[in-house]
Amino acid sequence: MRSCRMIRFDDLLRPEAAGLYCPPGDFYIDPVRPVDRAVITHGHADHARTGHGHVLATPQTLAIMVERYGADFIGVQQPLPYGQTIDHHGVEIRLVPAGHVLGSAQVVVKWKGMTMVVSGDYKRRADPTCAPFEPVACDVFISEATFGLPVFVHPPAEEEVARLVRSLGQFPERAHLVGAYALGKAQRVIALLRQAGWDRPIYVHGALEKLNALYQREGVDLGELRPSRDLPKNSLGGEVAVAPPSATQDRWARRFADPVPAFASGWMGVKARARQRGVELPLVISDHADWQELTDTFLELKPQEVWITHGREEGLLRWAEINGQKARALRLVGYEEEDDEAVAA
Repeated sequence: MRSCRMIRFDDLLRPEAAGLYCPPGDFYIDPVRPVDRAVITHGHADHARTGHGHVLATPQTLAIMVERYGADFIGVQQPLPYGQTIDHHGVEIRLVPAGHVLGSAQVVVKWKGMTMVVSGDYKRRADPTCAPFEPVACDVFISEATFGLPVFVHPPAEEEVARLVRSLGQFPERAHLVGAYALGKAQRVIALLRQAGWDRPIYVHGALEKLNALYQREGVDLGELRPSRDLPKNSLGGEVAVAPPSATQDRWARRFADPVPAFASGWMGVKARARQRGVELPLVISDHADWQELTDTFLELKPQEVWITHGREEGLLRWAEINGQKARALRLVGYEEEDDEAVAA
């Protein structure tokens, strides 16, 4: 007599050493080591690694990977624009916006009546440089937890940029050096400055130039940008320069007029981190969902289960228990708390 077994969520997606694996489709999502077939949520280096045989991602994410790693970073590239669906070995795959950075996507997988959504990194706030997060009804929502503690409630990014503009007015003789991750954060800070009315040229570190150009080719208006190299000593008083965070602490920063070191990061809400990095003007601007955004998303989607990964799982597990939401921690390894800047720097 043939035995029948109830299909489980783990039959569609399950954590393995290489990452989140889909057995019926035989592919991984954001694998941490080279695999034959990968689906990539976005272009940050802890999610988008090289060496895979076949990569499916949004056209923008593939362009970012080519820009960072070179045209031969993988064997086969398969672009999948937002909203389009493909069938792979009976598994439907669709990419929808995650609101994290340009081209970032949630991966929606459907199989035998089950729908599971892998968020990748995401945020729910408006961002002039990328498509906004799109909620998708699902049985299981797999969420990041970078800022998964109640203490992390970020202020509006527009208010933080307004603080930067006020500082420029208060200290017109000083250069303002803004540390920002090369992919996503740097372009968002520049675009927010433009929205705030800052129409003067913005100077950029050489490590940002290629990604800035890619964003501009994708239709993101960054205004006039100028290279920061070959400038005379004590220059850029009253101007803004944007660079990878590490550059604001090295020799590159010494050429500028009495610089004001700033850093745009969700971690700047932790005063000890700002002091540790010698940041005079901390800007709490995050491309990750904060506590309120995470819990609001769970309440909006109402999935049967929430799976929590890379971050503060314990706080969200406790919230889920109190609120009657079934949840589990995946404890995937290989993903960073902060977006990687090493490749660009």
